[in-house]
Amino acid sequence: MEHRYLENLPLSKAKALLEDHLRAAGFAPQTQVLPVQDACGHGLKNAVYAHICAPHYNASAMDGVAVKAATTFGASERTPVTLRPADYVVVDTGDPLPEGTDAVIMVEDLIDKPNGCYEIIAAVHPWQNVRQVGEDLCMGDMIAPSGTVLTPSLCGALLAGGVTQVEVIRAPKVGVIPTGDEIVAPTSDPQPGDIIEFNSAVFRGMLENWGAAVTVYPITPDKKELIRASVETALNECDIVLVSAGSSAGRDDYTSEIIASLGTVLVHGIAIKPGKPAVLGEAQGKPVVGLPGYPVSAIVVMDEIVRDLVYFAVGTQAPPWETVSAVLSKKLVSSLKYREYVRVTLGKIGERWSASPLPRGAGVISSFTKADGLLIVDQDCEGIEAGETVEVRLLRPQETLAHTLIVTGSHDPLIDEVADLLQKSGAPFRVCSSHVGSMGAIRAVGSGLAHLGGIHLLDTETGEYNKSYVKKYFPNGGAAIVKGVGRVQGLMVKKGNPCGIQSFADVARVRYVNRQHGAGTRILCDYLLAQNGIDPAAVNGYDNEEFTHTAVAALIAAGNADTGLGIWSAAKIYNLDFIPICTETYEFLVDERYIDDPMVLSFFETLHSNACRQRLDAMGGYLLED
Repeated sequence: MEHRYLENLPLSKAKALLEDHLRAAGFAPQTQVLPVQDACGHGLKNAVYAHICAPHYNASAMDGVAVKAATTFGASERTPVTLRPADYVVVDTGDPLPEGTDAVIMVEDLIDKPNGCYEIIAAVHPWQNVRQVGEDLCMGDMIAPSGTVLTPSLCGALLAGGVTQVEVIRAPKVGVIPTGDEIVAPTSDPQPGDIIEFNSAVFRGMLENWGAAVTVYPITPDKKELIRASVETALNECDIVLVSAGSSAGRDDYTSEIIASLGTVLVHGIAIKPGKPAVLGEAQGKPVVGLPGYPVSAIVVMDEIVRDLVYFAVGTQAPPWETVSAVLSKKLVSSLKYREYVRVTLGKIGERWSASPLPRGAGVISSFTKADGLLIVDQDCEGIEAGETVEVRLLRPQETLAHTLIVTGSHDPLIDEVADLLQKSGAPFRVCSSHVGSMGAIRAVGSGLAHLGGIHLLDTETGEYNKSYVKKYFPNGGAAIVKGVGRVQGLMVKKGNPCGIQSFADVARVRYVNRQHGAGTRILCDYLLAQNGIDPAAVNGYDNEEFTHTAVAALIAAGNADTGLGIWSAAKIYNLDFIPICTETYEFLVDERYIDDPMVLSFFETLHSNACRQRLDAMGGYLLED
């Protein structure tokens, strides 16, 4: 058949054409289920939640003796308390707390007395030196969102949470086929006419840095039937196939013809320099790329096209290139026919970067080893004058802060769900959240320490949420309230409600677990206590504070408390009964400087998406307005 290039296609159109075709052909990430112990370094397919609490029992945090805290009250240097053998049980660190005890006295604080007695000169309070159920992880907590790459410590957290196996995204398998009659394996003594095959080593390193598993096939001579056989083998064994050399228009350049015979050639000829002869195709639902033989040309195609394919194969977007603004040291002339990639060295002079172009030959690989960055000249540009400011894509790392959206304030699982949806969508940032209560959000946003924070602050005089607090703490502006959700707050109790709790007034006769100072739920608790004429000091456990709704639920499920205020979704996770008290307004306080920040906009767009609505409906107790 007569060989011809396709249209000199712009890079963006070539990439879009390839991606659309691959999606239609069913090219997608491949997964596998692995024991957690074997999954380190792999990315999670889906979010993983704790199956059990950690610890899953009340555990001694010290070596010593377990006691009922009340037996130690009043102990001091002047009035020591004697513990008789019937008053204590000897425990080691990690032992289950014996029935009837609720605190541990460290062995260092025990004074030996005759007949197995001990004397103490300081009292312990309930749950002192005890790791309560769920101190580390609570059943139902999200341990890691989708796409998270498992680290050794994260694998430990998964196992602590009762997760023994996970579905992970398998590293895409990429086959590299070097071709050419003149190509020889690396040697220190090549013969005249021999060309050392080093491209595959370059490609392998790039691919492995991107997370691929690479197979380099033997060098295949320029025989059409041999190259075709190699491509067929690679298609059967790999997810992506790269054919090195043979993509141009010479007499032995068969790549385009072979891809066409096995599948579809989508692009042959891209408007980039170097790299124009690249071939983009598909066979058996897998991408097949013909790379130019010249190393610099091939590296450009690898960076611009193959890199995206690898990330596409693991279900994420390739991370954005890091760039700096620099002043061009000398004039560059470019062609209107191509988008051109010019290797440059960089130097910082004062506060400015200076970019100096390196030799531009497609076969000069040494220029890539010296380059600090790439200056990309657009296709419609004839050149750039010396002294102009240009953007340079870095080839060497510059220390930068990670792209992170900081969310603080009142705890709600919906933040984790939004973060997970963002991860699944390939958002170019991560969400980092901390649970410091609604007033903590006020302080953090006011101090410029967070982009936004969750708040549900009840004005006990008006019954209105949040607005009066923002007016009080931001009298001159600087923060805005963004719509969140309505959510049901109520009392969580064990299944069957064994204590017969009917209303909030009943907290005065049972064991209660509270939220921390500054939490919106704590403010609601105080408001309800005042409404019912209950003195906080009369509530058993009023000072027993936890930082999340799931932590409260975990302690009730474990029997450490009879009830506590929390949200419906937390009660559902722990199979608790729920007594609704009110529907509150949970909103977000946003630093006005970041109100139009893409990360913030993406967060709220995701929060109010159908995907998030489905998750919240499944969790229960949320009202998400249109």
